[in-house]
Amino acid sequence: MSNYYPPVGFFFNVKFEDLESQSGDSEFQSVSGLSVDIETEEIAEGGENRFKHKFPVKTKYPNLVLKRGLIVNTKLIKWCRNAIENFEFKPVNLTVSLMNEKVPEGNPEGEPKREPLMSWNVVHAIPVKWSVDDLNAEESKMVIESIELSYNYFKTIPNNAD
Repeated sequence: MSNYYPPVGFFFNVKFEDLESQSGDSEFQSVSGLSVDIETEEIAEGGENRFKHKFPVKTKYPNLVLKRGLIVNTKLIKWCRNAIENFEFKPVNLTVSLMNEKVPEGNPEGEPKREPLMSWNVVHAIPVKWSVDDLNAEESKMVIESIELSYNYFKTIPNNAD
């Protein structure tokens, strides 16, 4: 454990399980919203004035926000547009994987197939917001689209190789 370094957060992958994969649909600039809070209920005990008892009630998950350079007309965007414009929601599961820095042996040619260090399986996601950054003629920057997904919960999947 003395040689352990925390992983870098810029090498990750997003895979939508129930959507056909298309170029660009798994590449994002950032992913946020992988967190969980435990809501508690306070109960006062008769005669006890120093504190209130706190009991766990339920978990609460924020929306998952995916950001990337604007890509027009992919399967993912069609799925989002169908939900937002036609109000037809088709929940999907997705997996966000933090990749390790090691290149596995046996793949000397082509792009390295890296292994996930840790993954989060996001269950029952639906699009609730789609937005594009401001367009400004005075700035020279890439147009970023944000896709916000509501979901039921996620499960953490550790790498079994460790």
